[in-house]
Amino acid sequence: GGPRLAELLALGRRLWDELEASTEPSSGAPAVQDKVRQGLDALQRATAMVTQLELFSENEELEEIASADLKFMLLPALLGALTLKQVDLSRRKEHLESAREHFLRFLKLCRNYGLGSFQLPPSTPGQEETGNPSAPRDSAQPNLVAMAMSRAAKIERYKQKKELENKLASMSSLVESGTADEDQIREFYILQIQKWISTSLEEIESIDQELVILKSRDAAKQAPAGPRGPPRPARTPMKPFILTRDAAQARVFGAGYPGLPTMTVDDWYEQRRKQGIVSTPQRVPGAGDEELQKQQKETEEEEDDEEALRKARDWDDWKDTHPRGYGNRHNMG
Repeated sequence: GGPRLAELLALGRRLWDELEASTEPSSGAPAVQDKVRQGLDALQRATAMVTQLELFSENEELEEIASADLKFMLLPALLGALTLKQVDLSRRKEHLESAREHFLRFLKLCRNYGLGSFQLPPSTPGQEETGNPSAPRDSAQPNLVAMAMSRAAKIERYKQKKELENKLASMSSLVESGTADEDQIREFYILQIQKWISTSLEEIESIDQELVILKSRDAAKQAPAGPRGPPRPARTPMKPFILTRDAAQARVFGAGYPGLPTMTVDDWYEQRRKQGIVSTPQRVPGAGDEELQKQQKETEEEEDDEEALRKARDWDDWKDTHPRGYGNRHNMG
C-alpha cells in the first residue's frame, strides 16, 4: 500500500540534508532541482496523511502526543525550506508566499502546543504589529527602541540556535543507534522543533524583505515610460555664421567668406527669439532711450583712450585690405 508516513518524512529529511551539505556550485543544477522536486513530493504526501490521520489537534496538550509522532510536526517547516530552494524566477513571488504560509503554519502549530516563546509574525507580509497603537505609523524618525529590541532578540535567538545545534549533534548518534530511551527521543524531537522555530522566524523575515523588493521592482516596471510633462519641440539645428557687432562689420567680415552668412547681434537675437530659445532682454521700467544713450556714452568715454583708438583704427584699415583668414597657410586653404 505505498510508502508509510515515517518513510516519506525520512525521505524528505534525507533529501533536505543532502541539499544543505551539497557542494554543487549552482542551485539551479538539474541534480539539485531534481532532489528539491522529490523532497517536496514526499513531504506533501506525508502532510496529506497527517491531515487524514488528524495527528494534531488544537484541543490537546504536548504531553498527549506520542514521542514517535512529534517528528511529524516538522513537516510544514521542511516544506517551507524546500519551497525556497526552487529557482524558477518567473514564479519567485508565488514560491516566497507559499513558503511563508508553510513556515507560519508550523509556528502556529508550535504556539498551539506551547513550544518555544516567540512572537508570531503577522499573517500577511507588511502588516507589522506594533505594541503601541498610539505611536505615529509614518514617523520619519525610526523607532530606535524597537530596533534595539529586535537586534537583541536576533542575537539571543542566534545563541539559542547554536546551543540547540550542539545538543542535537551530541544526541543524534544516541537516537539513530536505537539506544536512546523514550525521554531522550522525546527531548531530541522537541529540540529539533525548537531549532526549526528559530529557522522559520528568520526565513519569514527574509521572505518579507524579498517580497518588498519584488513589489517595488514590479511597480517600477508598470510605471509609464517616457518623460514627464509635454514633450519639448525639437530644435532646428543652427547653421554656422559669423557673429558681428553691427551691419558695417557684417559687410567687412563677409568679404573673405562669401559662402558663409554674417549676422549682427540684433539679427541673431531676433532669430533665437522666433525659435523660442531666448527672450528679448526686458528694459528697466522708466528708463528712456536718452538715458540708455547717456550711459553708453559715459562708458565709451572711459574706454576712449587715444592709444586704444589708434590701434583699433589701424586694425580696421588692415582688415579692409586683407580678407579673413589671410596668412593662414597651415590648412593650405
